[in-house]
Amino acid sequence: MTATAPALTALAHGWCALSLLHGRIESYLERALQAGHGLSVREYSLLDVLSRQFDGEVGHLQMKQVADAVVLSQSATTRLVTRLEDRGLLSRYLCLTDRRGIYVDVTDAGLKLLEEARPASEAALREALEGAAEDPRLEPLARAVATVRVPTVVAV
Repeated sequence: MTATAPALTALAHGWCALSLLHGRIESYLERALQAGHGLSVREYSLLDVLSRQFDGEVGHLQMKQVADAVVLSQSATTRLVTRLEDRGLLSRYLCLTDRRGIYVDVTDAGLKLLEEARPASEAALREALEGAAEDPRLEPLARAVATVRVPTVVAV
């Protein structure tokens, strides 16, 4: 198969459309979250993921799980966690059974900010998808994203 084969071209076009849609959505979310709540998309995503980990009083993840959840390298994850910890939105602590393990937990202040920011995030996401649906290249993807139903269980 050559680089110009129709299937490969369609695959490449699909990837470009998906990348473009992701970029547009992230841009909308970034502006809304920064302007209204002083959060980046990654910061919001991390608070959101941690908020969904609660089981009674425990709601934490190991640093490796955090890196996987927000799709960052270990060093970038450490910087992200440090920024949020400095703002009082997260806390870090050593695992009691394995002193090498570090857990990250969202604080009450982090949960409060997340709940305040959630409507802005939802509105920006809706606006981004509506705008994307007007672009013929992105309309099928925007429609698919708008209709996806994911189980409420968060697997990280």
